[in-house]
Amino acid sequence: MGLLLSCFDYSPVAEDEFHDWYDIEHIPERERVPGFLACQRWIAVDRPKSSIATYDLAAIDVLRSPGYLAIGYDNNSPWTRRVGWRCIQLLRFEGEQIVPGDERPPAGAGALLVWAWNLDGTSEAALIDWFRAEHGVRSSARSQIRAARLFRATASTHRYGALYHLSSAALVNRAAWQHQVERPWMQRFGAHERDRFRMLARRYVRKPLS
Repeated sequence: MGLLLSCFDYSPVAEDEFHDWYDIEHIPERERVPGFLACQRWIAVDRPKSSIATYDLAAIDVLRSPGYLAIGYDNNSPWTRRVGWRCIQLLRFEGEQIVPGDERPPAGAGALLVWAWNLDGTSEAALIDWFRAEHGVRSSARSQIRAARLFRATASTHRYGALYHLSSAALVNRAAWQHQVERPWMQRFGAHERDRFRMLARRYVRKPLS
């Protein structure tokens, strides 16, 4: 399984045109490309002018396929050049799912936590073992954490990324989250982590026309 993740600050453009561009053209274009499995949008909780788009892929090579090359990179549409290219890119992450390896995003999640980082002084094997034993299995077994997935970048400023699909954004402010997720992570990898990117977002819902 592959992942393309794009995080933008869209404050330089008009909000209605930004959402129209994504909803009318950008997402539908990608949904028509073979190998794009799920295209979802999210809006940051504490940064309402920041947007996350997640594209789950059958394989990371989909991003080099003829279907995607026809609409991406140098072949972006005029609307993408006018709107998307004016936004401030916060994170673009292309990667492969390494834990659990083949899980698709769950249906009905109300929120998404994006967490990306680089690690120094520890091995990838240690990260995978810890995530599988402590983070992925235990956390995702809880009903309010719908999925916890770990990715290794193939193209990004950050080597690793994790996506947590949650029942609601309120979950991360609860003591159980701190005890089960944040504190164990800091105890094990806090001294090795750098360049942390973290964004909590709610599922995007298009507003009805007035």
